[in-house]
Amino acid sequence: MCLAIPGKIESIQDAGGSALNKKGKVNFGGILKEVSLAYVPEAKIGDYVIVHVGFALSVVDQQEALKVFEYLNKMEDLQEELRN
Repeated sequence: MCLAIPGKIESIQDAGGSALNKKGKVNFGGILKEVSLAYVPEAKIGDYVIVHVGFALSVVDQQEALKVFEYLNKMEDLQEELRN
C-alpha cells in the first residue's frame, strides 16, 4: 500500500535551471521537507502538492488538501479511541 500526502510549498530552489533539478521546501503540518518538484514544473509557492517518497506527484487545490488533513485527523482520533 502506498501513501501520498499533501503539503504546502513554502519555498522553491531551481538548481541548475532545469525542471529536473527543481526542488522545494514543503510543509507537512509544521514539518518541512525538501521535495523534488520535477514532476510538477508548474507548481509555485503556496500551492499544495501530493508527495510520495520525496517526489511531488501532482498539484491539488487547497480545499482538497484540507479535506485530506481532516480525514487524517479523524483516523488519528479513532486510533486514540481504540487504544483506550
